[in-house]
Amino acid sequence: MASKSAKLPMIRLNTKKILISLCLMAMVSGAAAETQYVIDKLIITMRSGQSTQHKIIKHWPSNTKLEILETGDKYSFAKGPDGTEGWVLNQYITSTPTAKIKLAVAQNKLTKLAAANNQLKAELKKLTTKEANVSKEHKSLSRSSKKQADELTHLRRVAAKPLKLENENQRLKKDFLDLENEHTLLSQETQMLRDSSDREWFLNGAGVIIVGIILGLIIPRLRVRKKSSWGSL
Repeated sequence: MASKSAKLPMIRLNTKKILISLCLMAMVSGAAAETQYVIDKLIITMRSGQSTQHKIIKHWPSNTKLEILETGDKYSFAKGPDGTEGWVLNQYITSTPTAKIKLAVAQNKLTKLAAANNQLKAELKKLTTKEANVSKEHKSLSRSSKKQADELTHLRRVAAKPLKLENENQRLKKDFLDLENEHTLLSQETQMLRDSSDREWFLNGAGVIIVGIILGLIIPRLRVRKKSSWGSL
């Protein structure tokens, strides 16, 4: 009897420890529910308890997403995508996505990247076309600018002709005035030479007349003297 009474506190103590452990596990599992996946190439069973003796509730194929509500040493209490709850073996679930899910995610990313690549190619094509159009417009504007520059040069040359003619006309007028002044000077010099020649001719004529008068007065007297000298002989 004494041995039985000694065992009772031990059993009660162990029962309390188990209850405390279960409470702690329930608190931890309830505080942070995690998501795990059924491993690849497998169909697992969900049972009503933590042994193969319990009833099978559901079969889950690979890549099924399960919400883990409680984690045990061998089994975990999980919730399926349709809301079904039960116990599944830990060795058949994983916290990381399976290869098939990774492949699907990768294919989804690849599809998005391909779509983005196609969009970038389309935008690049548009930009290339736009660049070609801009380059074409630039060449057209360059040709137009060159044509306008040539026309402006021609207009400047045409506009410069009247100015050149005006300058030439002014030069010719100046040359004409210089020639006219030179002609006037030459005319004045010629007139002066003529006047000088007329004076010399007049003076020469007057001298001849005076000499003739003198000779006319002297010669008769000389004759008279000769006659008188001959009469005295």
